[in-house]
Amino acid sequence: MDFKKALATFTAPLSKDNPVIVQVLGICSALAVTAKMEPAVVMTISVTAVLALANVIISFMRNTIPTSIRIIVQLVVVAALVVIVDQVLKAYNYEVSKQLSVFIGLIITNCILMGRLEAFALNNRPWPSFLDGVGNGLGYGIILIIVSFFRELFGSGTLFGYQVIPQWWYEHGYMNNGMMILPPMALITVACIIWVHRAKNKDLQEK
Repeated sequence: MDFKKALATFTAPLSKDNPVIVQVLGICSALAVTAKMEPAVVMTISVTAVLALANVIISFMRNTIPTSIRIIVQLVVVAALVVIVDQVLKAYNYEVSKQLSVFIGLIITNCILMGRLEAFALNNRPWPSFLDGVGNGLGYGIILIIVSFFRELFGSGTLFGYQVIPQWWYEHGYMNNGMMILPPMALITVACIIWVHRAKNKDLQEK
């Protein structure tokens, strides 16, 4: 695989083929875990790790998996990786694990993972599959982090739990926008990102 093709495989999901704002996948977790930046970052790392490793494993097995059971094999691989990630989180960052709740487990059903395993890993070698997994995981995570930045900043006045809006603003009448920490505002924020992205990428606009 030449350098340009490898670079395109890695960078395309970061913008031009972003899984959230272009393919509109993985929206559920974008709504659920973006009220604060810390769980959004942890979810990004978790999804990226699972997706990259699952892509590599399925790529190695691609010539031996019977077509009739390929979905089952993919689910088993993803489920095993998610269990490992979940246990690591509980061992080293239990508070964030509680915040993410069932959403770590729901990585198993994340349509981004199944889509990349089906569309890419089953048809490509391990190294390109790894780059595709990392690229799509980061592309997904970029959107989560942007959304959580605005929701936590304007909804709670903090970033990563640290107050960033000066106290004297509150003393002069400033109030946090409680609407920002509600799930509908995540959807509206994602919609705004899609609007800006498509305004800058005319080729993505529907004819």
